Amino acid sequence: MDYLGRQQKTLELMRREKVDALLVTHLPNVCYLCGFTGSAAVLAIAGRRIALFTDGRYTAQAREETRGAKVVIAKGPALTAAAKWLEKSRPKVVGVEAEHLTLSLSSALKKLLPPKARLRETRGLVERFRIIKEPGEVERIRAAVVLGASLLDAALKVLKPGIAETRVAAEIEYAARQAGAAGMSFDTIVASGPRSALPHGRASDAAVPRNGFVVMDFGVILAGYCSDMTRTVHVGRMPRQQRQMYEAVREAQQAGIDAVRAGVDVGRVDAAARKVLARAGLGKYFTHSTGHGLGLEIHELPRVARGVADVLEAGTVITIEPGVYVPGVGGVRIEDVVVVTEGGCEVLTPASKELVVL
Repeated sequence: MDYLGRQQKTLELMRREKVDALLVTHLPNVCYLCGFTGSAAVLAIAGRRIALFTDGRYTAQAREETRGAKVVIAKGPALTAAAKWLEKSRPKVVGVEAEHLTLSLSSALKKLLPPKARLRETRGLVERFRIIKEPGEVERIRAAVVLGASLLDAALKVLKPGIAETRVAAEIEYAARQAGAAGMSFDTIVASGPRSALPHGRASDAAVPRNGFVVMDFGVILAGYCSDMTRTVHVGRMPRQQRQMYEAVREAQQAGIDAVRAGVDVGRVDAAARKVLARAGLGKYFTHSTGHGLGLEIHELPRVARGVADVLEAGTVITIEPGVYVPGVGGVRIEDVVVVTEGGCEVLTPASKELVVL
């Protein structure tokens, strides 16, 4: 990973935004800029000086992982140590990550900084660079997606009427660990029967019914990067209405994929999927955005949603995941991960989207 290049881009953006120093407190951003993966750290940037502050639990790990930054093992809070370190640079404006710093920490930080220094809120400063993935990042995401897709077989082996949703989720997560995943990228979703109409129906102790949809949405973390995939299957006899619902979602998802290419704004991708469902009379049941970026975090920029004008660039990795959720009937969602190219996109998810009836 090009940590030095990322740090240089951050310095250039700091100069454009007239920020003398920057305190990076969001751990995924710390990892992105210097490689450190511990659970407690602050990265301080002032001029050409860069230092990582963490505690004694991570002495060996920080020195092994960190690139392009001095490692400082703080005796007290890392943020306090980082603020004191900034005194040498005498910054007039210190940038902080507004979305990731609590009000109480912000107030405390003001008291720690030099008297003439003032805080300036920055928003998405590092996240902007994270949108376009380096080739090495794409390969890590690809590997995570392939591993994640392989877990569907584990779910289908145990999925049957009467089994608890939590048991299906447990099989998915156990298979993930056996395959080498560091963990799940979010709480596994298994929602069956009427519960499949809940877009984020986390696995419950409810039993899979004799008839109905089962939505399974899961992802893994592998080498620090996330995957995300949703597949919907049906148990028992399938009425024509449900079959039509499934086919409409599959067509909408393909329309979204077909709309993806560098230079297209994300709102058009969302509109392409939404148009198919509206034509099928299901538009009002599509209640969320069409997709999102992913990488070090499961939800990253850009948000692929109605009214968003962000333009896709080659190397951006996003999900395409339209869904339909009919209360009392059930829901369908199909999701793949794609990487944007100049002429379209590459679908990274290898799992079939053919309807499975158990």
